[in-house]
Amino acid sequence: MQRRTFLNTTLGAAALALAGCGGGGDSTVAAAPASTDVTSATTIAALSTQLDAIPPATLSESEAAALVFMREEEKLARDVYQLLYTQWGQRVFSNIAASEQQHMDAVALLLARYNLPDPAANAATGVFTDPTLQQMFNTLMAQGQTSLIGALTVGATIEDVDIMDLEQRIAATDNADIALVFGELMKGSRNHMRAFISQLTAAGVTYTPQYISQAEFDAIVSSPTETGSI
Repeated sequence: MQRRTFLNTTLGAAALALAGCGGGGDSTVAAAPASTDVTSATTIAALSTQLDAIPPATLSESEAAALVFMREEEKLARDVYQLLYTQWGQRVFSNIAASEQQHMDAVALLLARYNLPDPAANAATGVFTDPTLQQMFNTLMAQGQTSLIGALTVGATIEDVDIMDLEQRIAATDNADIALVFGELMKGSRNHMRAFISQLTAAGVTYTPQYISQAEFDAIVSSPTETGSI
């Protein structure tokens, strides 16, 4: 599936609301991520144990770039959801923001494993080294502030993009540790998509996927919540 530019796609989503070594960045090397609560710490520790059983492999330039990019793309999701929760007070945003922090922590395990720079280290909310992600954040926040429906559509759009990006990066790697982490992130993103679509459907709004296919989208939202995801 050919990827459309984000800006053009988001303009379409905005209309609906109304009726992710490269990537630049901080030279700080990723440290073991700090979790914010016991459940998250336990989840990340379990994933770390799984990774310990997989020998590190040679990392290609594209694989290194994918890890750096996905760390910031997960930060984008976390930052947007935190800010939309502050504005709209809907628990779906705070719950998924907490999950996105776990996604960030999971990718940070791989950055530390391969001694890669962490573009999210000490980065302020809404600030990104990747210019595409910075534009994406700015565009999504503008849309999400228009209405609650706009904010929920933003959530669905982020997960739509995230699922596509993860699928492409899983297909492009032969490293078992990357495939493991990105596969776990995919489970979580599908669950997040289900949550946002449930809210939009209850409000009488139909979301049309812009990045993944309609068939894949239908399969996700018609299937049960996946357990064991981060």
